[in-house]
Amino acid sequence: MQLVPDLRTGGAERTTVDVAEAIVKRGWRSLVLSEGGRLLDELKSTGSDHIEFPAGTKNPWKMWRNSYAIAKICREYNVSLIHGRSRAPAWSGLWAARRLNLPFITTYHGIYKQGNRFKAFYNSVMTRADGVIANSRYTADLIAQRDPAAKQRITVIYRGSDLEALAPENVSEERRSALRAAWGLTGKERVVLNLARLTAWKGHAVLIDAFRALARDSAMQDVVVILAGDHQGRDEYKETLEHHIVNAGLEGRVRLVGHCADVGAALAISDVSVVASIEPEAFGRAAVEAQAAGVPVIVSDIGAVPETVLVPPVVSENERTGWHFPNRDVSALASRLEEALCMPQEARVSMAERARSHVAYKFSKQAMCDATLDFYEQHLKTS
Repeated sequence: MQLVPDLRTGGAERTTVDVAEAIVKRGWRSLVLSEGGRLLDELKSTGSDHIEFPAGTKNPWKMWRNSYAIAKICREYNVSLIHGRSRAPAWSGLWAARRLNLPFITTYHGIYKQGNRFKAFYNSVMTRADGVIANSRYTADLIAQRDPAAKQRITVIYRGSDLEALAPENVSEERRSALRAAWGLTGKERVVLNLARLTAWKGHAVLIDAFRALARDSAMQDVVVILAGDHQGRDEYKETLEHHIVNAGLEGRVRLVGHCADVGAALAISDVSVVASIEPEAFGRAAVEAQAAGVPVIVSDIGAVPETVLVPPVVSENERTGWHFPNRDVSALASRLEEALCMPQEARVSMAERARSHVAYKFSKQAMCDATLDFYEQHLKTS
């Protein structure tokens, strides 16, 4: 059983579906409890069972009642392991698992701020598990720092993506044309892509300001910046970005296009991908997916994202797979953008080949799913 608040969008949700598919392929039975969302049909197509459940509630009394409902479902479906992928449903899952003496697993999908004792206690459910999956070394170090006693129960399993589906040769011209039309592109533009939900910590303002520094250059007149992401009800933030774009004189050249359902096509029509987050990412899937698609990627140098994009001095210049820039440094990002956009074709092809080899080795969906199911088996044997 996997517990996740909903199946709308995001890393926890995407991984839930991917792992559910792997569970079914291994011949096991998969069950997901959530409030549903845009990924629900895909989940069901994998052969996984789904029960609509108020998994996102943060009301302590309702969370406690949910634990009894989860225990009942576990008995009905003969559940042998519970996997909590978010804090609120993890509390309910933990209490149910302890009543039934079932192994309980969690995955740290995010950083989970904890500025006070209440938040620290709320977060602590994620390390009360029998096994804790961290989606990066950065996340694992953070968990161990917060709860040293959990260190021996932490296993790093990197987020995985369907890398083959992102390869440009696997994206049809029909899909590319459809997305260009939806975004108002002619196909003659060079596209800088930012794939991230619309929330301030994703650093949209940094990217807008960096592009403003380049936009008047005659060599950049064909460049368009696409901000592709769901605002998830953050209307005020979306309006702030729109005003920022207008004030920067970039109307039409920086476009808010909403949620992007076809990531492969988005990357296939892009020339550069930027991850400009101003707060640490627990993993940073966008950087991996860009490399899988052979798109030069620029990332801020905080959190786990630098683990996925190789740059000197960690590797030689000939092994570089992208660029880092100092967090919030507008001028540095502008410089990296200019370098990436003006990159000679031969150098671009070489970097793309290195990047695809790098992510295929470490960040595939298959590797993630195999490691996760092996982790399940390990805890089923010891329960």
